[in-house]
Amino acid sequence: MHKETDILIIGAGPVGLFTVFEAGLLGLECILIDNLDKIGGQCSELYPEKPIYDIPGVANQTAQEHVEALLEQIKPFNYEVFLSERVEKIEEISGDEVSSWRVTTSEKNIFEAKSIFIAAGAGSFEPRRPPNIDDPDRYLEKGVSYAVRSKEKYRDKNLLIFGGGDSALDWTVELSDIAKSIKLIHRRDEFRGAPNTEAQMRELVKEGKIELKTPYVIESLIGGDQISGVELKNFETKEIEEIHCDELLFLFGLNKKLGPISEWGIDMNNKKISVDTEKFETSTKGIFAVGDINDYPGKLDLILCGFHETTLAVQEAYRRSNPGERVPFGYTTSNTKLQKKLGVTD
Repeated sequence: MHKETDILIIGAGPVGLFTVFEAGLLGLECILIDNLDKIGGQCSELYPEKPIYDIPGVANQTAQEHVEALLEQIKPFNYEVFLSERVEKIEEISGDEVSSWRVTTSEKNIFEAKSIFIAAGAGSFEPRRPPNIDDPDRYLEKGVSYAVRSKEKYRDKNLLIFGGGDSALDWTVELSDIAKSIKLIHRRDEFRGAPNTEAQMRELVKEGKIELKTPYVIESLIGGDQISGVELKNFETKEIEEIHCDELLFLFGLNKKLGPISEWGIDMNNKKISVDTEKFETSTKGIFAVGDINDYPGKLDLILCGFHETTLAVQEAYRRSNPGERVPFGYTTSNTKLQKKLGVTD
């Protein structure tokens, strides 16, 4: 297959989807490519039911609800999605005024685009396994999980949550109302998550709704065909304690892999792609990086920051697709042509 487009977007998560919206407002067409088998990136793959609270104007919505809202928002625009494939090779094609890019994927599809937007989040990712445990994946779907895909799975269950970051804290708080019991286990009494969520967790401990066990590390899994418990080791006393449970959540974060992106000759900083803060362009003209994948002074890994970044980057992408033309700008609240495109009627 061979297709041409204005913008090729690598990554179909929230920032990639919003790129389609901003490009559509300017009449640009997009193609999205993602190595996952579904749209939504990490939001859909890892925490579809996790609440999001920092989207302006939306008090809260789950990660999957956020993805669905973005898909609804981009319905009026021209775009295509190619899932379960990844970009393997990029080549620059010289043009009279502006060069373009030829992209070859793992499925041998070829796309040509004036601009490439890397919106790959953390890149390819897989959950970190518990250290020193032999093949914990033998209990996958048998009591061991690395992400919450359905809160109902933990209703009336005795749940152990391992981890000290945002995910461990978030899910400890979120599941405290439906689980029969929750024990949060961490190797120290200091957490890396948001202070507000940690405060909520500690209040639940005071109320007796959850139990906090520090400093402990997992020593072994207990079970036959199904998980029935774990052995924990006190990090200080070295004493072993056996705890019964129905479900385990290992929330140790992700191992991030950039894959072929790291071989494209783009300037990197600490496994992230360096960009300017005017156009969010990389060291290579015509290749932009938006969302969690990029790096610049003051960078925050927030979805709303990715929305800002791609909004500005799309302005430059328009110039590349339409050399010499002024970028059309109009507020959607007052531009009747845009309103018609978005399906707004009087």
